Amino acid sequence: MSNTHDPDGVRLQKVLARAGVASRRAAEELIAQGRVQVDGVTVREMGRRIDPDTAVLHVDGARITLRDDQVYLALNKPRGLHSTMSDDLGRPCIGDLLADRVELMNEAQRLFHVGRLDAETEGLLLLTNDGELGHRLMHPSYEVPKTYLAEVSGMPARDLGKRLREGIELDDGLARVDSFKLVDSLPGRATVELVLHEGRKHIVRRLLTEVGHPVQRLVRTAVGGVRLGNQKPGKLRPLDRVEIGALYKAVGL
Repeated sequence: MSNTHDPDGVRLQKVLARAGVASRRAAEELIAQGRVQVDGVTVREMGRRIDPDTAVLHVDGARITLRDDQVYLALNKPRGLHSTMSDDLGRPCIGDLLADRVELMNEAQRLFHVGRLDAETEGLLLLTNDGELGHRLMHPSYEVPKTYLAEVSGMPARDLGKRLREGIELDDGLARVDSFKLVDSLPGRATVELVLHEGRKHIVRRLLTEVGHPVQRLVRTAVGGVRLGNQKPGKLRPLDRVEIGALYKAVGL
């Protein structure tokens, strides 16, 4: 066996079952099919043992989280809530939503928000205590896409998407979107969807203001492969295994 084997560790199929990937028998089939990697090495032997605290495990190319002390949450941040864990001025903030969740706020599971949304912007905000993943998700070099729905004043011209994809010059440099589409329109206003991987402050609001369509309401609906869906404002939910794996994949972990 290769050096991925730890004679004092836990059987690989048992680790997979504990992580919720599959039943132990189905996990054995995944291993036999060559769909499981440990520390970058494909494993096919049933007797392989690993250390769940140190091993990096992938199934079908998606990383599997093994540590019980790591927390991954999706928050639908309401309008008016500040993206901080505490606020010296006493303004409502994310920490207020966690105040009654002692199990999430103890020292072993100190959470932080991945990036931020300004107080007037609603929608998906990720919370975790996984420092490496959080750092990469926020770092511009990994170009993790973020999706927004914006209600704007005025009716966008047909060529607006093209202009935004080509780039708009702002006071701190050129900014562009990955995609743009008109979702709905009514007299004097419209709803548009934008996808971009930039993280500059107020970038969506500034872009749309610059092209003549000030934002009336802004909601972030997705970060990478994690979508807000029908989650209610102010509600937290744990990410599932597929969502966590998609975030890891997006940043090369």
